[in-house]
Amino acid sequence: MSGPVVGIVGAGAVGQTLAAGLVTATLPERLLVVSRQADQARALSADLQDLAQTSRSHTQIEAAGLADLHGCDAVVVALRSDFKNVAERDIRRGGAAANAPAVSLLARELRGYGGAVLVVTNPVDLMSRRFAEVSGCTRVFGVGSNLDSARYRLLLARYAQVSPDRVHGHVIGEHGDRAVVCASTTTVDDRPVAVPVRAVVEDLRRRPALIRNGIGRTRCGPAGAVLSTLRKVLGLVDGVEELSVPYGDVWLGLPMRFTGGAVVPCLPLLTRSERLCLDSAASSLRHAYTRLPARTERTAP
Repeated sequence: MSGPVVGIVGAGAVGQTLAAGLVTATLPERLLVVSRQADQARALSADLQDLAQTSRSHTQIEAAGLADLHGCDAVVVALRSDFKNVAERDIRRGGAAANAPAVSLLARELRGYGGAVLVVTNPVDLMSRRFAEVSGCTRVFGVGSNLDSARYRLLLARYAQVSPDRVHGHVIGEHGDRAVVCASTTTVDDRPVAVPVRAVVEDLRRRPALIRNGIGRTRCGPAGAVLSTLRKVLGLVDGVEELSVPYGDVWLGLPMRFTGGAVVPCLPLLTRSERLCLDSAASSLRHAYTRLPARTERTAP
């Protein structure tokens, strides 16, 4: 049986880092690199081919076009339009107006696609919904809250002075300022733990800025979150990922359990306060979606 074929749309910081991770892990049998700039796709493919050779990876890498994505088992949307983010609050929403048209164009090109789509482009909750509604694809997942959850478990493990794999807990809601920490159901070694919520939330909010201020853009964390999710979406391993999916009439992050590639939500019991925070995130995302640029009917580049 042949291995999976994965396509990456976007050859920027996240796309490059993710592609390198996929190649070194030899996750796909074939990796298709797509960019609006054909020379960038060819250059990245050549660089990745060198990586495959030096790391003894068996992944075959090639520059491709949008039409080739229909033959993929999974497509990762990591495109980013050119814009200067000047937002001081809701930083991840700063690119909504710039990225929405590009995501819409790509979604139109992928109408009828039957594989899984992982959206990384920010604001990921809004872009996942836009992609799903325009494309009609049924297996669309936004990758964002799983990175928040991974950071949460890492930071809490430091407070508890244990290894992160002993911590179980979720961050749901928006991948942004309205992320909801599920403190009431967080455990260490399967036992309830008193979570220093305020301290952890502050650390969670500071962490992206620390990364951006030092290296310009987060890239390794999102790439790792995509790699982990791809394994589950493709049915290679079972487990839970916090992904942006429909929640009523909006999209936001919820825990999703994968078994053999099939997926069902597994939202834990929430306290009244946590439920109110989740509903507040939903309300804010609902309003933000109405402010996105109208969908375009043009052909994608």
